[in-house]
Amino acid sequence: MTALPADLREALDDLAALARAGRTVVVASDFDGVLADLVDDPESSRPRPEAAAALARLATAGPHAVLALVSGRDVVTLARLSGAPAGTVLVGSHGAERGVVAPDGTLDARPLDLPAADADRLAAVVRVLEDVAERAEGAWVERKPTSAVLHVRLVAQPAAEDLRSEALERVRALGVDAMLGKDVVDCNVVATSKGAALTALGAETSAARTLYLGDDVTDERAFAALGPDDVTVRVGPGETVARFRVTGTTDAAAVLAHVGDAIVT
Repeated sequence: MTALPADLREALDDLAALARAGRTVVVASDFDGVLADLVDDPESSRPRPEAAAALARLATAGPHAVLALVSGRDVVTLARLSGAPAGTVLVGSHGAERGVVAPDGTLDARPLDLPAADADRLAAVVRVLEDVAERAEGAWVERKPTSAVLHVRLVAQPAAEDLRSEALERVRALGVDAMLGKDVVDCNVVATSKGAALTALGAETSAARTLYLGDDVTDERAFAALGPDDVTVRVGPGETVARFRVTGTTDAAAVLAHVGDAIVT
């Protein structure tokens, strides 16, 4: 069993104690790179078995523990790949989409109506990224409801970094928010973020504290948006403003298992 740092265990126990005392807490996590290992084919991504088991345990924690997955993926894909248990709040497209897993396992999601101006900007972004992707074998573009992503995981260095730099410059010239992530350039035409989504979820549920695990640049925005008493956990290497860090997906599953066991006593 993974041994978590003592200060992280203490923070998780404090959060669980709030839930047991009847105060609402949010237990939230990114998907790729946290619940699921990063893979070359995004469609093959699935939660680690121990992460899936931890989510199932948390789903039984009662009304004072709000379970949420927060991802750059659209909510339909997130629901399908994650297999999240009933009651899980799904936040997709970096906060632009919201849904919840219904008792029968289906997704109950609000429809997203992208304004015409944003749709035009998204089409322009896709054209730019596809033009960049054509320069190297293995590069490809993923289109989402409010964003487009250039993937360069299968492109050798230094060509991959050159593609990312070019894409970032050209997309930002369109006035679109773009971020460098792990082997990607993520371009969102809607002004939203994981941090804004988590803050909103916390306010809606009157949460006393939030736990959030993430592994990439977009998650750093979420860490920064949360409060000093919230439990923010960076999964893997890289500069971070999170309070805590764990090594990888095995440790991330252990974090969720620990807090689930501490709430469901």
